[in-house]
Amino acid sequence: MKLNEHYHSLEDSYLFSRISQKVAAFQAANPHRKIIRLGIGDVTLPLCPVVVEAMEAAVREMGKADTFHGYGPEQGYSFLKEAIAAYYGERGVTLSPEEIFISDGAKSDLGNILDLFDQDNIVLIPDPVYPVYVDTNRMAGRRIRFLSCIRENGFLPLPDPQIKADLIYLCSPNNPTGAVYDREGLSKWVAYALDQKAVILFDAAYEAFVSDPGLPRSIFEIPGAERCAIELCSLSKTAGFTGTRCGYTIVPNALRFGGDSVNRMWLRRQTTKFNGVPYIVQRGAAAVFTSQGRKQTGEAVAYYKENARILAQALRQMGVWFVGGEHSPYLWLQCPGGMSSWDYFDALLQEKGIVGTPGSGFGENGEGFFRLTAFGSRESTQEAAALLVK
Repeated sequence: MKLNEHYHSLEDSYLFSRISQKVAAFQAANPHRKIIRLGIGDVTLPLCPVVVEAMEAAVREMGKADTFHGYGPEQGYSFLKEAIAAYYGERGVTLSPEEIFISDGAKSDLGNILDLFDQDNIVLIPDPVYPVYVDTNRMAGRRIRFLSCIRENGFLPLPDPQIKADLIYLCSPNNPTGAVYDREGLSKWVAYALDQKAVILFDAAYEAFVSDPGLPRSIFEIPGAERCAIELCSLSKTAGFTGTRCGYTIVPNALRFGGDSVNRMWLRRQTTKFNGVPYIVQRGAAAVFTSQGRKQTGEAVAYYKENARILAQALRQMGVWFVGGEHSPYLWLQCPGGMSSWDYFDALLQEKGIVGTPGSGFGENGEGFFRLTAFGSRESTQEAAALLVK
């Protein structure tokens, strides 16, 4: 018996544990100091009323023999898939329900989708990056090439036709940088993927934060993307489902290689390895896409966007360069005075009582940068903004 040796190539997930240790030490030494946490990417507002009502009704259904639901379809109930298809239809994207697969969140599918691809494929991943992209491929022993995301390209790199790639990770709006691709930028990536006969894995977890109608919220708004892309999305940030767990993955019927349908392969994979998302959760998710649900979840997104605006205004007053904060809950700033990411973390904590996330934890190009999030309360966000400019 042999273990998977590729696990030895994984780095310890020390970033947030190191943050926790530093904060705990600071609290122990300064028990009366208030700490404002702007580092975690979790939401703080509760589920909206229409979602709660839908889930309560679903619980009552499960308590009666004539409306009880046992095993459901692994790929998701039709009522939710049809609601998602209609949501995309509003932006001119035509999807059939069979192209939509309901999941327990984008993170799971970002790893699971790799079951469909040979481990010899070359993977192109941005740096800095959401660590799941890197670690799930290292677990399989794939060769990884990193896209250089730097201040000079606005943390939005474009493809290099001289670089070979089979799998391409894109996240827009981006985590951790908050940068957003425009239509021209995504069109270049689609053209590159079609030329390379590659697949784009497009993480759209933060699409609800895009308010400019000129900016794409889905890769499928770009012509030709249905032949080279898979989109993964989550209701975690859109509707506060971080603890409820529900998302979806779109695998177009047109995505085929050598006569093989990637959609059919994913269906086969899911019906073998996944039992589906609970009926109660899917009823709550379907409520998100109703007119009332859209209104209520939109109010929550607007709340976080106002927090981001407050923080962005403070950073401008400080004269600090940053991206994000407009169509994203994240603000990615250059550490002032040439400080390292961890030095700036320590300075903010000691001098202001503010906790953020050192950019170096997201990759080599993250050194010298820092991430703040807008997921705190309004009161704590305003207090943090005042402290930053003080």
